[in-house]
Amino acid sequence: MAALACCRTLGTAAVKLQPGMRSSTRTAWAPCPTQRQLVAAAADSYRQRRSVVLSAAETEAAAPAAAASVPDVTKVDLRVGRIVSCEKHPDADALYVEQIDVGEAEGPRTIVSGLVKYVPLEEMQDRSVVIIANLKPRNMRGVKSNGMVLCASNAEHTEVEPLSPPEGAAVGERVWFGDNAEQGEPAKPNQVDKKKMWEEVQPLLRTDDALVAGFNGSPMMTSGGPVTVASLGGASIS
Repeated sequence: MAALACCRTLGTAAVKLQPGMRSSTRTAWAPCPTQRQLVAAAADSYRQRRSVVLSAAETEAAAPAAAASVPDVTKVDLRVGRIVSCEKHPDADALYVEQIDVGEAEGPRTIVSGLVKYVPLEEMQDRSVVIIANLKPRNMRGVKSNGMVLCASNAEHTEVEPLSPPEGAAVGERVWFGDNAEQGEPAKPNQVDKKKMWEEVQPLLRTDDALVAGFNGSPMMTSGGPVTVASLGGASIS
């Protein structure tokens, strides 16, 4: 190969002229890299370029994968409601039976909640809450419950507080998270049950240190502002 026969000029060294001498210069030479060195250098360069390309590709691929792993909370129908009446369950000491107005033409919903140990009866009356409106009805000790009141609780489940929409939040309005006020249609109750949508969403529902309820770091919002709790920061919501 021509590369093997070539030489590199390192520089020229001028020779000081003496009387009677001709002008001349002396060139310093050094051998070129061997074929093995050239191949090794090319391989190193290729590996470096390939590493950069792969790293960029992996980063781009990870972003949509991470987004895809977050369940779609808009499939769960979360609405502002107001408790118009509340009484203890006739056959279960730990349960309340609430009539909750969520702005539906057919009137208030009956919802059963296990809050007797945590919230006094008088504090349940005329209270604003957030409910899940698209769960399949469940029979709770002989009373059909058509939804669930969302509450925050500590890790030991010794303290439980219902979520509180702000004043100005309209009865029946859907809550949203962050800036996503525009939402698609929620799933049907049988879809929520069959695909376990609530079970996927629930672990990402929490309160923050400012006592604001949220999903995956985005605050739970209403037309009147964020949904909050009384005192349980960093708590799970269910």
